[in-house]
Amino acid sequence: MSLSRTHPGLPVALVALGVAAFLPSLVQNTYVVSVAMQVEILMCLALGLNFVVGLCGMLDLGFAAFFAIGSYTTGLLSVDLHWPILATVPIAVVASLIGAVFIGTPTLRLRSDYLAVITLGFGEIIQNIATNLNQTGGPEGISGIAPLSLAGLTITSTAGYFYVFLVLTVLFTWVSYRVRRSRLGRAWLAIREDEDTAQAMGIKVYRFKLYAYMAGSVYGSITGSLYGAAFIAIAPPSFGFNESLLVVMAVAMGGIGSIWGALLGAGVVIASPEIFRQFASARLLVFGVLLVLIMVLRPQGMWPETGLGLERRARSLARSVRGFARSSTHRSGEGAP
Repeated sequence: MSLSRTHPGLPVALVALGVAAFLPSLVQNTYVVSVAMQVEILMCLALGLNFVVGLCGMLDLGFAAFFAIGSYTTGLLSVDLHWPILATVPIAVVASLIGAVFIGTPTLRLRSDYLAVITLGFGEIIQNIATNLNQTGGPEGISGIAPLSLAGLTITSTAGYFYVFLVLTVLFTWVSYRVRRSRLGRAWLAIREDEDTAQAMGIKVYRFKLYAYMAGSVYGSITGSLYGAAFIAIAPPSFGFNESLLVVMAVAMGGIGSIWGALLGAGVVIASPEIFRQFASARLLVFGVLLVLIMVLRPQGMWPETGLGLERRARSLARSVRGFARSSTHRSGEGAP
């Protein structure tokens, strides 16, 4: 069995990874590299939300809350206590897990719209806390966050953080793939497809929902910690409902539950407005029309769980070509004297 069949997204992923590895040296443009880094950040967040929405089937509209918890935990420890960035990451993860358990324990028994409203409220609460507390810098946020240091090397350039988030994206993708194929991932998929049947089969639905929520919070907090180091300063507007909506859009457009779809959706959500910048003030309108067209023409997502079906389409095309060749040969044989 070929590797491309067992891992259908791997060939495309390897090509994309190869292009990304040389992107800063190829484009020689800080702005393009910065946009590419933002794509990677959204990819990391989309992979985290994919645990909650894609695999477990829960609608989370406040995922940016964990992004904010990670960023502010790192920012406060770095600025006030002068901790190195890497030392703050475990604390940020613990803080996000506490937040996930705190909000998830009483609410994850809810379903559908009720859960969406609760998670939306949680996201707004975290943003308002960051805005109104003096300890978090208020509306101005936190500035002067220390840069990331790895093995004695201090990363200060945009290209450097581009590679940091590239490594993080690859790591998150690998972990997501392994989890999806594990017993935990199969339990999440069973809950997504039919929660009552999963409960009847002995799956602890409430417990596994909480696991999914916690897994997503870990991805969000780690991404947030490195985000603060990359941009030196953070502020509450970066962690509002709009950010949560972008993550949801990336997962939905790419394909609910699809790891490769989440990555592709994040790329489209961030890159499309930049590509349409030539339309000036109308670029968001053009972007909106594009989103509508994608969801109408590809309601299952651009890269659904079942894959792109390229091999199936290629086989179908080959059969059509062979059939056309046979019919042409048959007609030419009949017309010969």
